[in-house]
Order: sequence, then C-alpha cells, then structure tokens
Amino acid sequence: MRKIQFFDTTLRDGEQTPGVNFNVKEKIQIALQLEKWGVDVIEAGFPIASPGDFEAVQSIARQIKKMTVTGLARCQKKDIDRAYEALKEAVDPQIHVFLATSEVHMQYKLKMTKAEVLASIKEHVSYARSLFKKVQFSPEDASRTEKDFLLEAVQTAIDAGATIINVPDTVGYSNPTEYGGIFRYLIENIQSETEISFSSHCHDDLGMATANALAAIENGANRVEGAINGIGERAGNTALEEVALALFIRKDFYQCEASIVLNETKRTSELVSRLSGIPVPKNKAIIGENAYAHESGIHQDGVLKNPETYEIITPTLVGVSQNSLPLGKLSGRHAFNTKLEELGYQMNETDSKEAFKRFKNLADKKKQITDKDLVALLADQYREEIEKWKLADVQVQYSSNGYQGAIVSISSEESDIKVASRIGSGSIQAIYNAIDELFQQEPRLTEYEIQALTGGEDAQAEVRVTLFDEKTNREVRGIGVDFDVLHASAKAYVQASNHLIQTIIE
Repeated sequence: MRKIQFFDTTLRDGEQTPGVNFNVKEKIQIALQLEKWGVDVIEAGFPIASPGDFEAVQSIARQIKKMTVTGLARCQKKDIDRAYEALKEAVDPQIHVFLATSEVHMQYKLKMTKAEVLASIKEHVSYARSLFKKVQFSPEDASRTEKDFLLEAVQTAIDAGATIINVPDTVGYSNPTEYGGIFRYLIENIQSETEISFSSHCHDDLGMATANALAAIENGANRVEGAINGIGERAGNTALEEVALALFIRKDFYQCEASIVLNETKRTSELVSRLSGIPVPKNKAIIGENAYAHESGIHQDGVLKNPETYEIITPTLVGVSQNSLPLGKLSGRHAFNTKLEELGYQMNETDSKEAFKRFKNLADKKKQITDKDLVALLADQYREEIEKWKLADVQVQYSSNGYQGAIVSISSEESDIKVASRIGSGSIQAIYNAIDELFQQEPRLTEYEIQALTGGEDAQAEVRVTLFDEKTNREVRGIGVDFDVLHASAKAYVQASNHLIQTIIE
C-alpha cells in the first residue's frame, strides 16, 4: 500500500487559534506525544515570529528523535537563517518556505507582480536548499491561484531545489472535486528528475477540510497536513485524527497506510484540548464524548447483539477505553512516574518532584486519581510556571438577598501580595470584579463554561473562560481546576488576565 505521511501543525497553525498560547514546556509535551502517536513531520513553529517561538522550535529539534522537525519561513533570507539556527541540531531538519500566488494576495498583500513572485521563489528556495536537505514550498492561497501560474510557481520552486510541494487551501475555499483536480493537474504536468512529494493543507471554513485532504490523497498526494482536534485559524485545519481513521477503516477504498498509532489518538486529543483550552465538542468525530454512545433503543439493541451493526470504530481502537493503574493517596513515587510515562509525559527531576507534591495534595482530597485529573494537574503546573501573578486566596461573603462580596488576593515572586474586594450580583461576578481591580483591566467576559472532570461526589470542577480586551483587540483563554467551583473560576480568570497584562502591576 501507498504510505501517507502525517504532517502536524498543531504547534504552528493550531496555535494561531484565537486565545491559544502554548508555552515552551507545553509545546515539548505535545511534540513528544505526537511522536508517540506516530506523526512523521512536526511543524514546531515559526522561528522568526518571536523569541519564544524560536526557543520552542530549537528545544523540540533537540529532543525529538524520530520525527522530521520543520520550521516555517517566509521568502526572506532572515526568516530562513532564523529557521536554520533553530533547526540545525535536529535529527532530521526541514524548512517550510511559503509565498502567496493568488491574484488577490499578490495585488493587495504582497504588491508584487507575477514575475517578482517567481523571482522571489527562485532566490529564496535556492537559498533554503543551500542550508537544508529537505525543502518544502507552499504557494499560499493555491486553491484561488490561476492554474497556469500555480504550475509555473511550483515548477520554479522544484527547479530551485524544493522536493516537497504543499498545496494550501488557505481560506477553506475549495471542494473535494476541485481540490483533488489541482493535485492531479500539478502531478501530471511538473517536470523533475527527482521524486517530488505533494502535500495537502486545508482549512475548514466551509466544513470540507477532511474531505478535501482525502480527495488530495485520492489524486496522488502522499502527505497530509493538519492539527489535532482540527484547531487553527478561523474554523480550523484538517483534523488529523479524522484522516487517520478514515484511511484505516476504509483502506479497502484508499489503499493507503500510515504510521499512526491509533490507540494513542484519544490521549493525544485530550492533551491538546487541555493545554490549548479548546474543549472537544461532544459530537466531534472520532474523539468526541458521544462518538461511541448509543441512545436510540434500536441502536442499543443492535450494538448489544453485534457492535458492528452501529459501530464502525471500536472505542478501544482509538484508546477511549483501556486498563489503567489506579492511583490514590497511598501510591508511591514509582507508580506515579510510571503513570506519567504512560500518559506520554517526560519530566526532569525538579518538575517531577513538584508534580508528585501536587498529586499528593490532590490525593488527600480525592479517593482515586483518574487520568483526566493527572492531565489537568500537570497542565495547571505548566501554566503556573509562566504566570506572573498567581491566585493566592479567595473569600466570598454570600447572602441569599442582595449583592455578594468577594476578597481576592494574588501574589508574584517580584512583588508583595495584592488584595482587592468588590461586590457583584453573584459570587462569580464579585470575584471577577475584584480580579479586574487587581489587574487594572476592563475586559469583556465572552465565555464561561463549567463541567466536572469526572463523575462522583469528589469530582473536580473545570472552568474555562474567554476574555476580550477592546483596548488591545485581544482574545485570551484561561482554565481553572479545583474542587471548589468558585476557586476554579477565580483561577481561570487570573490565568486569562495574566495573558492580557502588558506591564507589571504597580
């Protein structure tokens, strides 16, 4: 069977989801889990975008042992040089160079003629090839580019040394018939003495990202780009887990195979969801909570008699149901570390000690620690490491009639504890008014979600908030997990507020 490579851009395009901001440690953990999942190529970031992005790409390049690690670069030598510095220690480095080729992009964004675009592609792909053995070129907005010019741009890149051509449906404009036809046209008409790999990169603006990616594969593409859970710009990217399962379940049709370890799918999805702050919809294909639930009596009867009547994917195939080593307050360090390894975490001694301390504190309150509890605990630890201000204490004065009062304190390593008290129509509003006073901010709370991490009376509450700041036109997210709903709500709001602040609170 034909081998399809999986190119994951969760850490680059996925991070462009509004409100998503991974720190370096979170990116490394996601990268390590993606390697465990079986991804062939990881786009670790855009090295020139920021010092943080450079550090993340460099750190991932140093730690990844199996995957190809790539960094994004515009057709500019400074971008390419920065990518080289970040990737030069990788076991298998690759650079991803792009330049827009559609008429609307060339005219209004680049302000370049076709001749200038072709000259830039030739110059910068050649320069990239002098530094990297593997060079991928993307004609941005390819699906809205004139076919003849698209072929000319791709041929120019191949002649300059690119061996991988990505065809981006940048704005999610295309459909399966049209998008598949672009691949067929390019493959039939390019001239090259070396083998050229073609890759798809689709966005889900019209809800066809997965269908378009599969159409590309049908028409000769041997690489698919996307993100876990389909996160990304606007409506998101191709959901890689959907493509992986489609190729496996319908291998009779596609006649293709991949290196994806399917029973790591659910774990990979949950890790990205937790660290990104983007919940997985219950009805999401493959990894949604309802994907293997049957409410209809007819369906239930059929599944009980033979699961194949209504289940084309077994839950265990994607790791939804699996045996696990239960942890509790009597569990030792060895069992704890073993569980972390099972969950895909690799931690140094310092981080491991801090995590075990947090685990013990949690185990004193909760009878049995689930995988979801541990993932939430570690996510909190990573986030708190980069938060300038941390929640110190919350006190609420409740009255069944009238306003509620809240006293909130936050602390920082560089400053004394700050305290503020405010009132509100409800306890949450009072707490958030106090936090706004502490951070000297007036954001708009656009989303507030609360759910129990697990079942049972000792379940932890998980609160997710989204704030929008009109002054900076920024949207940020925060997550808080705690046994107490009010404390979890405060943690989530403080975390989001940390992303908004630009200067130290005086």
